[in-house]
Amino acid sequence: MNKDISLNRIRLELARMSGFPAGSPWHGYEFVAPLTADGRVDHTAWNELKEMCHVTRFWGDEPDEHGRFVHAASGWCFKYSQGSEIKRESLFKLDRHRFTPGGYVTVTEPDGEQRAFRIVAMTPALVA
Repeated sequence: MNKDISLNRIRLELARMSGFPAGSPWHGYEFVAPLTADGRVDHTAWNELKEMCHVTRFWGDEPDEHGRFVHAASGWCFKYSQGSEIKRESLFKLDRHRFTPGGYVTVTEPDGEQRAFRIVAMTPALVA
């Protein structure tokens, strides 16, 4: 693996929106992704490390959902298997996005709803 690539744990929390004027630390995602030194998702490193790229969706009082951070034909997304059904949440323009604390990411949910999330933490993820 390239020494300029690092596996990171990234925490996203719901940004301000209708119903959440201050955002919400109880609604969001925590996921692991390989990033380049300038904070972009590295597709080549992801190919090597994709089994380690997972996501947890936390949403208030609802049970946490666990899935994978994957690259599909439409771009980067969170993918969850629920029995025979597969649910995907797309990340808007992530191929061109730089992850920086305090920045924002837009997630499109399966019903088409887009929500903005603030990047609140980025820490190195341990590689086993």
